[in-house]
Amino acid sequence: MAKALKTSVAKTRKRRKPMSKEQRAAAAERLAKARAAKGESKNLSLHKDIRDLKDDHAISPAKVKKWLKTNKEALAAARKDAKTDKKALGRVGVLDTYVHNMERYLRTGIWLDLFYGENQEHRVKYRSVASTYDDEGFIKRRIGVIYPDCGEYTKEMYEEDNL
Repeated sequence: MAKALKTSVAKTRKRRKPMSKEQRAAAAERLAKARAAKGESKNLSLHKDIRDLKDDHAISPAKVKKWLKTNKEALAAARKDAKTDKKALGRVGVLDTYVHNMERYLRTGIWLDLFYGENQEHRVKYRSVASTYDDEGFIKRRIGVIYPDCGEYTKEMYEEDNL
């Protein structure tokens, strides 16, 4: 038995008739009405904990999306450079991890990276939620950590405590 050969015929797209000015105005009006009825975006792709953060928050979703776009472009450039310069592989790893962590933040609401910002220029500060004590009953503290009773613990506070 011989198999039938399939031939594909390219389908041509039927061109639309040009709209008149009245039709275009009516279509624009209908579209505006539909957009108004739709309401504001609910950002359901974002985690519920970060959905309502203000745009001036340090890691608001709007800022993170902007950083994500910038770093994806930088990652593509770094990958291209890594083909010729093997020293650029480290930069590719850093950018790839940072992009992955930002995407994870938008999905889960948990910031996993030690740095934040468009170019990772800011360092994350730790906040103590429960105090730990040493053998003598004094609170254990680390420089740079934010504590509920004294705020950020600085080097000057450390020197004052350990005189």
